[in-house]
Amino acid sequence: MSYLSVSTWSLHRHLGPMRLTEWDGNERTHRVREVPQPQLLTLLELPAEAAKRGYRALEICHFHFPSVDEAYLLQLKDACAKAGVSFDTLLLDYGDLTSPDSARREADLALMKRWIDAAATAGADRVRIVAGEAEPGDEDAIGLSARLLNELGRYAEERGVRIVTENFKSLTSTGASCSRLLERLDDRIGMITDFGNFKPPAKYDEFGLILPRSLSVHAKPFYDEGGIPDAEELRRCLNCVEAAGYDGAVVLIYDGPGDMWEGLDRVKALVEPSL
Repeated sequence: MSYLSVSTWSLHRHLGPMRLTEWDGNERTHRVREVPQPQLLTLLELPAEAAKRGYRALEICHFHFPSVDEAYLLQLKDACAKAGVSFDTLLLDYGDLTSPDSARREADLALMKRWIDAAATAGADRVRIVAGEAEPGDEDAIGLSARLLNELGRYAEERGVRIVTENFKSLTSTGASCSRLLERLDDRIGMITDFGNFKPPAKYDEFGLILPRSLSVHAKPFYDEGGIPDAEELRRCLNCVEAAGYDGAVVLIYDGPGDMWEGLDRVKALVEPSL
């Protein structure tokens, strides 16, 4: 049956600095830019806190890792095991497999492989790779993305990790473009369905195109200015998930004002009855 998970994006105002990867076009290399955020909880403390609050799994954004040294990654793996919380997905937010700059594309591919190695050491089941930032429906870009995702899928499989992509960023911003990509991907490549990344009113039909391949669902509601979720719209999204027979992680997403745990509790109250 489906179970509750939480993304570290939903707690980014609790977990300290975000370390964002960027491409320096002049120096032809990657840079890390640190964005200050309050530190109310360390990443190593998060599994126990999440378990206490009723979550069975985590999705961790790459920019929340303070270190990718082996010793730290093994500490994170141990923290998850002790808390009884699974590390479902490492969310790599950076990278463009469809970049027209071949030097950047190759550098991004190498960086993705390093994050796959880190995920394997930390005990993550999956790594989310962005399919690309080319325009949706661009057949050449879809072919390039599929070829490289399949390459990454084979690399990850050898390390006990699975690759997933998502309806996230431009190339996969429409159901039709996602479908064209999925037709070219090996079965080893999974999907994440994010409620907030397709546009209404077409999104409710588009969900049906990717949910059958999805291993994770991001329950991301619309919010008002006070951080109150649109319950009716969220229910419509959840109905699509139920109709597809989805059975897996439902990852709660909150990025509204106020305390992030309290915001997550408001989303949880709407999602839990559907699990």
